[in-house]
Amino acid sequence: MTARHAVAAPDPDLARVAPVLAAVRAGEPLVHCLTATVSMGIVADGLLAAGARPMMTETRAEAPVVTTMADALTINLGTLSTDAVDGIPPTVAAALRDGRPWVLDPTAIGIAPVRTPLARQLLGSRPAVVRGNASEVLALVGAGRGGRGPDSSAPGGDDGEAVASAAREVAARTGGAVSVSGEVDLVLDAVRSIRVARGTALLSRVTGTGCLLGALTAACTAVCADAFEAAVAAVVWLDLAGELAADRATGPGSFRMHLLDALDEVGRDEVGR
Repeated sequence: MTARHAVAAPDPDLARVAPVLAAVRAGEPLVHCLTATVSMGIVADGLLAAGARPMMTETRAEAPVVTTMADALTINLGTLSTDAVDGIPPTVAAALRDGRPWVLDPTAIGIAPVRTPLARQLLGSRPAVVRGNASEVLALVGAGRGGRGPDSSAPGGDDGEAVASAAREVAARTGGAVSVSGEVDLVLDAVRSIRVARGTALLSRVTGTGCLLGALTAACTAVCADAFEAAVAAVVWLDLAGELAADRATGPGSFRMHLLDALDEVGRDEVGR
């Protein structure tokens, strides 16, 4: 009898999100990113590797006009400049006027006196997805003081149910989805929730991977009208790319390089299958 080669079973997480990944690659959505200056490089390179296209400007004079050309918008408060403070509200207003989905990434809010009230104000503009870590989501609803910069949790750790409750409150305010990054990622909206236990610790050792996730989420909302499924697709996409990159990397530096390659690779075999 001829020996048979074992066929690897399809990854159920990947199978769920593969259509969204394929739609991003087919549609090449243009994502306007008002993002942290320290992460612009990995955000731009990551979007291009995933098949989307980035553009970045934040001034009041240009950002609202530029966003009229975009398919989606992401607002990240990571290194908030005076230009961005002035430019963000009219840029969001332009996206809403034209029916473009937008993603809020309230990076490092908590005790910061400018970005924290701005993030809470922007919830009223109903982002399709709010993407943050546990500390940031708690701070959005006034249930915490935030973490230390971009850390994934407040000192001492956050209670999982408190974070989920805060995320549900944010979703109720926006009518959209909330994506909470952590050791186990949580995505929910008013009626659905899912926890994604994938990825690698190396994702937290490279600057800007959270910002990249926000931009990748925006790219997914551009091709998927269901904000919850778009957010799940972005989380799984980055987590699986992180796993592939971690297998090939020798440390954080080589991980960053391999992550870009993996973003291009994830899901292509699944579409063929």
